[in-house]
Amino acid sequence: MDSEIRKKYETARSISEKAQDTAKKELKEGILAIKLAETIEKEIVSNGGGLAFPVNISINEIAAHYTPDINDNLKFNLDDVVKVDVGVHVDGYIWDAAFTKKIGNKDDIIIKASEQALEAALKIIKPGARVFEISEVVESTAEKFGLKTISNLSGHGLERFVQHAHPNIPNSRNKINHELQQGTAIAMEVFTTNGAGYVKEGSQVFIYRYLQDKNLRSQEARKILSKARDDFQKMPFAKRWIGQIAGGAKLDLALNDLVYSGCLEAYPVLKEAENGIVAQTETTVLL
Repeated sequence: MDSEIRKKYETARSISEKAQDTAKKELKEGILAIKLAETIEKEIVSNGGGLAFPVNISINEIAAHYTPDINDNLKFNLDDVVKVDVGVHVDGYIWDAAFTKKIGNKDDIIIKASEQALEAALKIIKPGARVFEISEVVESTAEKFGLKTISNLSGHGLERFVQHAHPNIPNSRNKINHELQQGTAIAMEVFTTNGAGYVKEGSQVFIYRYLQDKNLRSQEARKILSKARDDFQKMPFAKRWIGQIAGGAKLDLALNDLVYSGCLEAYPVLKEAENGIVAQTETTVLL
């Protein structure tokens, strides 16, 4: 990996760590999720980083893709298991990291299993390691706690301005023989649960990503697409980031039209299939 590129990754890492520290301090009972999200995002930007994706704040059985909506009134309650997923980029080079905290209680077996499974994976992640070997370590560690991993979520490669790139590293056992390559970046993330072990898409969508331009009649849709392409650099963005373009039903209609026409990709909220509690731990590795 080029030294200048590595330096950008390390800068993104430093900004991410500061943002996570702030999140851990601010994450308390009674706090609004939108306040926490905005605090984290503002800190990333004020420290010179870019937002690789909206801060994900997913509670209890919600595994991923929840970021607060416009005027969101969701608050943290005692014993909530809260996952905070932070993406920082510097010139497109992304540092992807996440932690889980239980409100009012530091001890939680699901969180501990996720953290230890990630630690076990990090011990063997290196150039030449095979995907199936890493996944085996992750799932077997979770099983020692009597828990499951989320089989349809995975770690993943990172490329410039691309959050999810090849290869995928599933949380569950597989036969993927791909070797990790020197000079690449991997976002290794582990999801553990006391539920069914897989997630389903919900009906709510608060995160979108640019795919392509098309001729559009709606002025609101054209503005959203332009912002997604240029201001957000084709990376995932939050619905609340574009609330000034249109309000209420007009905004929802424009977003739905953009998804239907193939201009935007939608990221539905992901929920554990049997409403099991989910923990997530993640970091980025430079090979």
